[in-house]
Amino acid sequence: MQTSTSKLTQKYQATIPSPVRKLLHLQAGDAVAFDIEDNVVCLRKARSVDLVFSQSLEGTLNEWNSHADEEAYRDL
Repeated sequence: MQTSTSKLTQKYQATIPSPVRKLLHLQAGDAVAFDIEDNVVCLRKARSVDLVFSQSLEGTLNEWNSHADEEAYRDL
């Protein structure tokens, strides 16, 4: 098994390491998906169905979309 690492920035952003980008055939501007099960997170290149699904939910997931919520949960 090969392991690649990346460091989080202050904004919780990370660079996807070159071996992972090559394996997933990622290009700048591609979307990625995070599959979460138990305590394991898998990264994969997002499929068009993933994007359509997430876009269909955008208008319904705004109950915690305020400045106060952003401030309260910033450090999570």
